[in-house]
Order: sequence, then structure tokens, then C-alpha cells
Amino acid sequence: MSRESTADLPPYFNISPEAALADLGPALGTADLAAIATSCGRGRDDLASRGLDESGRKALRLFSTWEITRYLIPVAPAHFRRVLKQNPELPQGRSETDGGAKWFTLDEVLRLRAHFGSEGVRNRDYLPYRPKGLPAKIVAVANFKGGVGKTSTCAHLAMSAALDGYRVLVIDLDAQGSMTSIFGGKVADEWQTAFPLLARHYATHLRAENRARAARGETPQPLDDTLSEALKVTPRDLVQPTHWPNIDLIGSQLNLYWAEFQIPVWRMQARGWKLWDALGDTLTETGLLDDYDLVFLDTPPALGYLTINGLAAADVLLVPTGASFLEFDSTGRFFDMLHSTFSSIEEGENIAARALGRPETAFEWDAVRLLVTRFDASQQGELAGLMQAYLGRTLSPQRQDFTALIGQAGEQVSGIYEADYRDFNRETYMRGRETFDATWAGVKRLLYGIWRRDEAAQAATQGVAVA
Repeated sequence: MSRESTADLPPYFNISPEAALADLGPALGTADLAAIATSCGRGRDDLASRGLDESGRKALRLFSTWEITRYLIPVAPAHFRRVLKQNPELPQGRSETDGGAKWFTLDEVLRLRAHFGSEGVRNRDYLPYRPKGLPAKIVAVANFKGGVGKTSTCAHLAMSAALDGYRVLVIDLDAQGSMTSIFGGKVADEWQTAFPLLARHYATHLRAENRARAARGETPQPLDDTLSEALKVTPRDLVQPTHWPNIDLIGSQLNLYWAEFQIPVWRMQARGWKLWDALGDTLTETGLLDDYDLVFLDTPPALGYLTINGLAAADVLLVPTGASFLEFDSTGRFFDMLHSTFSSIEEGENIAARALGRPETAFEWDAVRLLVTRFDASQQGELAGLMQAYLGRTLSPQRQDFTALIGQAGEQVSGIYEADYRDFNRETYMRGRETFDATWAGVKRLLYGIWRRDEAAQAATQGVAVA
């Protein structure tokens, strides 16, 4: 009888302890963790630097006439060229070769869009719908399950909105700072993150409480240096421009995570402080929302105080999830935790509110939607259909396919809309765009419905008809 060859055995058989020891290397201490972090940092800087211009900042590529007329301004290419010829004051683009295609910056595209919006055919959607007199909408993208494309989905939605002509603010609440890296942000410490906004809100509450204490003849609680400095910071101080002309950023870095430890300390010192309203109240009361049409929040992959602040501030909650059992299961538990957390806040606050005859706390979102990401139709179609059957309209029917374009964008610390279609065959580029274009179309339709509802409610209170 022949003996089975060791080459046919699974790789976990016949491992030599002596050979394993030789491969092991020495034990590691705390200092070695710093060395690993430094190596990762060098590699990250190397990758990030490949998309920088001569000034050391990320630069957005140019857009061709073909892209503009197909994806950004819905006109025939011949008509587009004719309008440019008739209006020499408009951006004319530049050609990389004699007689070659014209290329335009996004800022120039936005100027051209405004022209077509004012001079073009009325039944064409040149300009995005945005009712006057209504605040910016805040969209939070959240899930505590890693690997579902939370940050990339948030980034691509922000880019989609910017390409549509909206003024966009991105707020990175995740201490990992991946969103900040995508948009080329530079954040030195926690004082350039959302942290001082939370501290400012607490300091403002404490100052008001101290006035009440003084009126009762009680000793006020002192404001430490952190709180005193936070009162000097406004949201606009934290906003930095990006390489997108109509996307601004409040960035993040590792020190932002200390907010998770500091917030409960503040809450213990002032039980009346509504910590969950810190971000939303500060953005609203300081007028920052008046500068934008849409605000996208990238939340941490955990239900901590930063995530709670982001969700409480949001008008729309988007939850990316994969079409697998484990991701579906995890997302269900995420919603269970959301319910427990926010219902607990409501219950705790409303006991006192009812006793004092004050309005009760009730959290509300204009819409909540799940988005299927990294979808493989050949393997996940059945489960995606089951999820749709159980969740109904809560699950967006648009599914983000994983394509070569998406994979390459992730490897190069950029978004798919930043990729030059000449680096792919055109079919690959168009297929990669389509999956995120469809996601944005679903979110845009959601926003249109919300704004229209708000517009109708505003008109009703004013006793006028909606135009």
C-alpha cells in the first residue's frame, strides 16, 4: 500500500517546532509598537504623496468634455462646444494635444453648470434642487461592523454631491482619520478636530449653570484651561478647504478618541448637560450650517459618545452593510443598540421633563436607510433579496457592486470620481461609476423628498402654497 505524500497534506500538518521557533523572532515590548506605527506612517505618507501636486497638497484631476456632457451637465457634446464658442467669457478648457479633447477643472465645471442653469432649457436638471430658507441636511453614515465600506461610502456620497453642485462639509468623527486622509486633510492635534466643539458646548452649559449657582448663593464650578480655550473656538476655525472646490473638511486624528473618556467626566460634573446635543447644537447655533447644503458625518465604528453625537445631530442615517449573514446579523444588533441607547436617553430625560411640565425629549430622523455595499451578485443575490423582503423600504434597492475601479481607488487613497478614466478601459470606468452613481441617485431622491416635505410644512405654517 502506497504511503500518502506529505505534499498532499494540508499546510497545518507536519509543522516543525524548531523551524517555527527560527521564524518567530524576539518578544515585543511597548517601544516596538511605536516602531510598527512609525513604519505604517512612512508607508501611508508614501502612498498619500503619490496624489500630491508640487505644493504638497492633493490635487483634483481635470474633467473632459465627454465626462461633463455624460455625467455632469446633460447636453449633447456638439451643443456644449457651440455654447462655449458663443460665450468666450465662459471657461474654454485646455487641450493636452493640438486639436485634442478639452479638459476643465471642477471649479470651471461649476461655472458652466450655473450658466446652463440660467440660460438652458427649463426642463433639464442642470442645477440640484435646494429649497431656499431651509437649513442644510446632515447625513450620518454609521455602523459598528468593520469592513462594510462606511468611510468610502461617506466619501463617495460627498464627492457625488459636490459633482452635482452642492456645497458640502465633511466632518470626520472617527479617530482613525481615514476620511481626513481621503481629502488630504492636515490635523495636528485634537484642537483641530470636532473635540473643541463638544468642549465649547459643555463650557457654555457650565457657564450658564454657574450663573444659576451664583443666584442661589452657591459656589460656581471653575472652568479649567481646556474649557476656557474651547469657548474661543468656533466651527469655522476648524474648517479646512480640500482639493475639491466645494467640499470643506473638519478633520480628525488619533487624539480625538480622548473625547470618549472626557465626555462622561463632564457629564458626571454637570448632570444637566445634554451631551448628545453638543455637536448638533454647536453647528446650528454658530451658523455654520448656513454655509453649506449638505453635511456628511463619518462616525466611528462603535456606539460611543462621538457616534451618539453624530446620530443625534443627523437628519438622515445611512447604514452600510454587506450582504452576508454575519454583516446582516451585526447590523441588526447595531440597530438594537441604537434603540436601547436613544430610548434610555429619552426615558431618563423625560422623567424630569414631565415632572417640571417641560417639553419631552424625542429623537427623530427624516429617514433611515441601509445600503448594501461590496455586493457580488453571483454569490449574494439570494441573501440580498431576503434582506429586502424583511426590511422593505428601509433597505435601499441600490446595491454597490465591487469593481476594479473601486478596488484601485481604495489602494490609492482616493475616490472613484478622482480616478482618470484613461487609466482604465472606458467600459470598466463606466461600470465602476454606475454603482456609486446609483447609490447617490437613491440618496439624492431621499433628500429631495425630505426637502419637499419640509418645504410643504414651511408653506403650511406661512399659509402659502408650495411652488
